[in-house]
Amino acid sequence: VSTQSTGRVCISVSNAHSKQNMPSSIYKKTIVKKRRAHFLRLHVERHMRLSIKHNSWRKPKGIDCRMRRRFKGMRPLANIGYGSDRKTRNLRPNHFLTFLVQNVKDLELLLMHNQKYTAEIGHSVSAKKRKEIVARAQQLDIKVTNANARLRHEE
Repeated sequence: VSTQSTGRVCISVSNAHSKQNMPSSIYKKTIVKKRRAHFLRLHVERHMRLSIKHNSWRKPKGIDCRMRRRFKGMRPLANIGYGSDRKTRNLRPNHFLTFLVQNVKDLELLLMHNQKYTAEIGHSVSAKKRKEIVARAQQLDIKVTNANARLRHEE
């Protein structure tokens, strides 16, 4: 328990899954996203088959296309200038890279790289195998992004 000069009391509680026990990332550079919104395809609002939800970018190619000619008021085109910094590309918000794990043996690959990669259990892995993977990851001190997925809490 620590007391600040303003009279507030700060209580620190430690538990088994404390962040102090887990490895911290070696990537310290701040992640800058130049654009978070997806680039929308031309006329995506006109047709259901183009649907905004399942939008797939296509470069406009028409000879008179206002979007291709970059007229004012039109949507932006995707280009190389929107790319992320190479050092922070593919990093998660917690500054780890993701490694897909399908079984316990895959975790062994991350043994020496637990400060660089975090494990993500594949969506088709059963609940039984998930428990084994999460247990082994705790032994190896590896972060698992979706450790609580498909696990029923026993009453």
